[in-house]
Amino acid sequence: MSISPTRLLILGAGGQLGAELVRRFAADPASWSVASLTRAQLDLTCEEALRQAVRNHAPQILLNAAAYTAVDRAESEPELAHAVNATAPGILAEEMAQLGGWLIHYSTDYVFDGSGTTPWRESDPTGPLNVYGASKLAGELAIAATPARHLIFRTSWVYAAEGRNFLHTMLRLGRERSNLAIVDDQTGAPTSAEAIAAATLELALRLRSGFSPPSGVYHMTCSGETTWFGFASAIFAAFAAQLPPPALKPLASADYPTPARRPQNSRLDGTRLAETLGLRLPHWQDALAAVAASLLHTTAS
Repeated sequence: MSISPTRLLILGAGGQLGAELVRRFAADPASWSVASLTRAQLDLTCEEALRQAVRNHAPQILLNAAAYTAVDRAESEPELAHAVNATAPGILAEEMAQLGGWLIHYSTDYVFDGSGTTPWRESDPTGPLNVYGASKLAGELAIAATPARHLIFRTSWVYAAEGRNFLHTMLRLGRERSNLAIVDDQTGAPTSAEAIAAATLELALRLRSGFSPPSGVYHMTCSGETTWFGFASAIFAAFAAQLPPPALKPLASADYPTPARRPQNSRLDGTRLAETLGLRLPHWQDALAAVAASLLHTTAS
């Protein structure tokens, strides 16, 4: 007997992760009945709009990829960042609790203070350095305060083949300049939206089949680690055939002040993700190679 498609609602469908989630899930209409909403279609600061969207679509799984991600601007717009990143997830969780479905929510390494050099575990004390990180942590806590079945995936340094991100910024600057200075004292794992979406789809298929893991926080990043300087170097190496690489100079964070402080240690330990959910993301260099191959193929064709 065939199982009818599972109702899925994706929020933040216009963003780099949301768009990739839509692409992957929509490719399997036999398994998923996909509804998606962009920021333009859903006011994330309006409680009634949020509640009505969930009630109208009645999803069995809700993927919340919607977020306020302008890290520096959040320092001057804390109320807006909090409304989108903290209040909205709590409302979504309340509604999903009423439906009995799963809420999958994406968070960030910025909930930590970035001290030390050891990869952060889910049980480690949080201590965000900036408004963005504080708002995302508040969103996690708001979800956890509800009875909703939920999975919160903290990730880091997200980029994609589409959208505004570090990868495309580097390629643009590489076309414009022959010399670039890149921060070299912040360490983490660049994680492609493609890798996150693939892992989310794998998990969702298991949820659809009755898998019921413990609700809570899980760290979901690509494996390995590098600095922004190392990531930039790898980007230019991957695109060397198309773009002569500029000369790169390592830079200290102190020499590149920004309105929001960034954590120096963004390493996240993925042990719980692997052992409890059976999910492992590729090495960051392999994920970058896949995205680069996709972009180069698109350009060539």
